[in-house]
Amino acid sequence: MPHASINGQKIYFEDTGGDGPVVILAHGFLMDHEMFVHQVAALRDTYRVITWDERGFGLTEFDGAPFTYWDSAADCLGLLDHLGVERAVVGGMSQGGFLSLRAALTAPDRVRALILLDTQAGGEDAAHIEAYTGMLQMWATAGPVDELANTVATIIIDDPDENPKWVAKWQARPKELIVEAGACLMNRDDISDLLGGITCPALVVHGTEDTAITLDLAEAMAASLVGCGGVVTVGGAHAANLTNPEPVNAAILDFLAGLPA
Repeated sequence: MPHASINGQKIYFEDTGGDGPVVILAHGFLMDHEMFVHQVAALRDTYRVITWDERGFGLTEFDGAPFTYWDSAADCLGLLDHLGVERAVVGGMSQGGFLSLRAALTAPDRVRALILLDTQAGGEDAAHIEAYTGMLQMWATAGPVDELANTVATIIIDDPDENPKWVAKWQARPKELIVEAGACLMNRDDISDLLGGITCPALVVHGTEDTAITLDLAEAMAASLVGCGGVVTVGGAHAANLTNPEPVNAAILDFLAGLPA
């Protein structure tokens, strides 16, 4: 299986290859590279699509140390280095968007454009902190027991076909992996005031039924990105790209086709 040694981690990735423009996509919290199966299928004939597993998730071998989304952004840029890619369209869903924004701030010359799916620029919503902290503590001690896992799956995915697949994945993984990944999520910094420094084209897509990151937060982010023309809304909850891929793929393909060469 393809792994790259980057920043003390063994990052798992998949690369469709080819000579097309590069698009690299980062998954959301508790998800992995497989959440982009529909985007890879839609893009791979024209674009070189790279998907990867972030620290604490999927098939990446994580060292277990504390980290931030700035570190995850460095992992993304390091993976591009490993693959010999100088410049790419960088994107992600939820926490994948958190790190994509930070990659654009860290290395603007390397980020051709941004694809931001069901994400935002702020810290964790105060209204969610108590409930999410309780869920994370239960996950780390008891594991993703059925009631907890199904509740989380409904928040993130909310699809009767997809929910059981991801619950099974979560229950097969060591519960301790949630600790540092959860701390990273809950303690992330607010970068809203930095968004004016991102000038590349940006696509923002958001599920209308997303309760984990509400639409108003995406709208605020989009309004602060000078290269964004507003939010494209689609049906679906937090992982709208997984459960409602057709409109999401259409928006991505249209956006990519309109980028300057």
